[in-house]
Amino acid sequence: MIRGRERFLTQMYVITDFIVVQLAFLLAWLFRFIIFPEANAGALPFQTYFFWSIIYGFIAIMIGYVLGIYIPKRKKKFAFEMIKVFQIHVFSMFMLLSLLFLFKVVDLSRYLLIFYFVFNVLLVIFYRLFVKISLRTMRRKGFNKQFILVVGAGELGRKYYDNLMRNPEFGFQVIGFLDDFVKEFDCTNKKYGNILGTIDQLPEILEDKLVDEVVIALPIRVHKKYREIVVACEKAGVRTSIIPDFYNILPATPHFDSLGDIPLINVRDVPLDDAQKRLFKRLFDIVFSICAILVTSPIMLLIVLGIKITSPGPIIFKQERVGLNRRTFQMYKFRSMKHMPESESNTQWTTADDPRKTKFGAFLRKTSLDELPQFFNVLKGDMSVVGPRPERPYFVDQFKEDVPKYMIKHHVRPGITGWAQVCGLRGDTSIKDRIVHDIFYIENWTFLFDIKIIFKTIVNGFVNKNAY
Repeated sequence: MIRGRERFLTQMYVITDFIVVQLAFLLAWLFRFIIFPEANAGALPFQTYFFWSIIYGFIAIMIGYVLGIYIPKRKKKFAFEMIKVFQIHVFSMFMLLSLLFLFKVVDLSRYLLIFYFVFNVLLVIFYRLFVKISLRTMRRKGFNKQFILVVGAGELGRKYYDNLMRNPEFGFQVIGFLDDFVKEFDCTNKKYGNILGTIDQLPEILEDKLVDEVVIALPIRVHKKYREIVVACEKAGVRTSIIPDFYNILPATPHFDSLGDIPLINVRDVPLDDAQKRLFKRLFDIVFSICAILVTSPIMLLIVLGIKITSPGPIIFKQERVGLNRRTFQMYKFRSMKHMPESESNTQWTTADDPRKTKFGAFLRKTSLDELPQFFNVLKGDMSVVGPRPERPYFVDQFKEDVPKYMIKHHVRPGITGWAQVCGLRGDTSIKDRIVHDIFYIENWTFLFDIKIIFKTIVNGFVNKNAY
């Protein structure tokens, strides 16, 4: 049984990470100089490469501590670990290259460094995934358990219990409840276990029973009891967690801030508020858009000719949309409808048999090729490759009154494609469902999530039955 050995597991992770880094070096050496040998004259000796691999191993562990990968992750998804591993080895490689430049070591094989980086990321991710799956399997079988005491046997405490029962891989077991008012569960609620006593009996119960964590699930009206509960737990050396009675208005991962010595809970935590993440996404948008424009330029040229031949009017259709922080911008599209006054195009919803569409325009809209000029919007900074779709001000004013949380979508840049779109929510589909998907994307953004959406956009194709 490994219960209560998080510190031991952390130490094992540090040692194993270092060993895996050296294994990645051996594989990189094997691939570069044995399996794919080239002219190796003048190549540095094995000892020199191995010395820098040792340095790299210490750098990776140091950055791992800084980025928080060596903390208990029982409650976190594996995607968190994957992102951290990738970040660690990107930063470690930059630091290694900086040291090599500083010490004027310029003869290292670039191919070996590429192999080294790839093997490091893959091997560390795979072995950590294996450990994660093994621990979850053990927990399902009853090993590696952590024992939880829930203070509060009301609706909040029972919801917490039900959540744990749906996720046995976390390895938590509720040993009982404390409550001042609920003396026992009725026959229909036997699944919740025992009421061990009242809240005042907490110190005695912590002394008598093995408890790893106390979870406070009390209504906000009795918040004065929180302090004595926390004090009793800290005196016994037991961790304490609090479930806010208002959790249903908080995001899945609330962000804590402070104003002086007053703690604040940000009701809507947006990962892209972080400057580093925002910069990384912006750099990706610029590179991806430039590549997309270069690749699709022959197609765009044919579309320009097709529009000119089939209907009079401008090639590019500009329309005002609402973007980041509720600021408006001009979104570009290839014109797919007959030329009309701006007031008319800004206030009419497109329908399946819209008479305003040209024949060539109907093809462009069905295949989403009319949206290719939006990559120029991305380069300007008005849009992102991935994000919630922007809407016209006329409809935004309507939706914000009728759809709860509609305006949250403007916390990030709008996108050419998005989570709602790849889930089939385009055209004349539920606005409420779209907002649910948009908010999920905003609160759970990661670079890998963006890649997943782009991949699904490409795999599913650009033709959509709701695109008209």
